[in-house]
Amino acid sequence: MTFLNNGLGILGGSFDPIHLGHTKSAQAVADELGLTKVLLIPAYISPLKVTTDLRPQATAEQRGAMVEIICQQNPLFSCDTRELQRAGHSYTVDTLKALKRQNPNRPLLFIIGMDSLNTFTQWHQYQAILSLCHLVVNTRPNHPIEQTNSETNALLAKHRTTDRTQLLTLAAGKIFFSKPIFYDISSTQIRQHIAQHKSCPQQLDIKISDYIDKNKLYR
Repeated sequence: MTFLNNGLGILGGSFDPIHLGHTKSAQAVADELGLTKVLLIPAYISPLKVTTDLRPQATAEQRGAMVEIICQQNPLFSCDTRELQRAGHSYTVDTLKALKRQNPNRPLLFIIGMDSLNTFTQWHQYQAILSLCHLVVNTRPNHPIEQTNSETNALLAKHRTTDRTQLLTLAAGKIFFSKPIFYDISSTQIRQHIAQHKSCPQQLDIKISDYIDKNKLYR
């Protein structure tokens, strides 16, 4: 089957809070691959964040509201709250199965960072994930490609491509590294700064900062 240039970008995460590293990197991927839509999918509880100190500090409703604020400002983005509504553990494979049923003839491009790629072989049914989508990997300064582990290297040997047209002409199964765009921003660092009463103008959209202040988050 030949696909036209109608790939659907997908970016999931805790978004606690959503920051410019999320949105600018997703925008860069969209620009590079010609995507016109990227779904932002806030997770209820990530299965890899099972300890209390790693769980989201903002509520599911608050994190969803912050994502909606971003989507209202940029037509590229749409907020998909299915994982918040599902509650419990959020498994990527279940979300992708549902999205594939809704978009049977549209390639799904799941955007992840280098840190997520290095743990990908630990994800629930990771082989099934690659049967449903392509992975588009954003590099980060503290996670160079050269430091991938042996399991990830084996995965890349089988699935990596440097031909971006394959992401739109094949249904799934490829791993593509996008052009390096370095946004060394983390939600953890932002929460720490806010707890110390520091502003984050280079890391947060102004309307997200206003929402955080109004709701007294991360204090």
